Amino acid sequence: MAANFSRRTVLAAGGAALVTGASGLIVPAQAKGVAPTPSMRGGANNYRPGAPIVDRIGSGGFWMTGTVRRAGDGAPLAGQRIQIWAHTTEGHERDPESHGATLTDENGVFRLEMPQIVPAFGQPHGHLAHDSGDFETVFLRPVMPSSQDKSLEAHFVLNPA
Repeated sequence: MAANFSRRTVLAAGGAALVTGASGLIVPAQAKGVAPTPSMRGGANNYRPGAPIVDRIGSGGFWMTGTVRRAGDGAPLAGQRIQIWAHTTEGHERDPESHGATLTDENGVFRLEMPQIVPAFGQPHGHLAHDSGDFETVFLRPVMPSSQDKSLEAHFVLNPA
């Protein structure tokens, strides 16, 4: 039995698939959602609840950057508080002056300048915490590829609290 395809049957079948897909009855081949970021082991070391929002930590020269998005749809989250701390050329990660917080912009992006991160326990690394309250608290401890790097990036995907 030969398939009988005409322009009309192809257009009708394509339109039906488009309508059915738009109604949610057929799920297209795409990601079902963006998974939340798990807290990292050791990320909460020396965390200071309520660290102040600052324009810069210390004399600067190093940039901690990243994004904050909502789990599921991946939408950027504005106004989310990110606390940052590290062992730097100006202080230890346990020192209050080595801590500061910033807020995400309308695109869910954060940036905070701080002193150069230096190795602690053999690894150059930063600590970040999302602690805004509307979403679950998440701690990150990203390790830098090189202690010579002048920036470090971290990304959060959050579940509602």
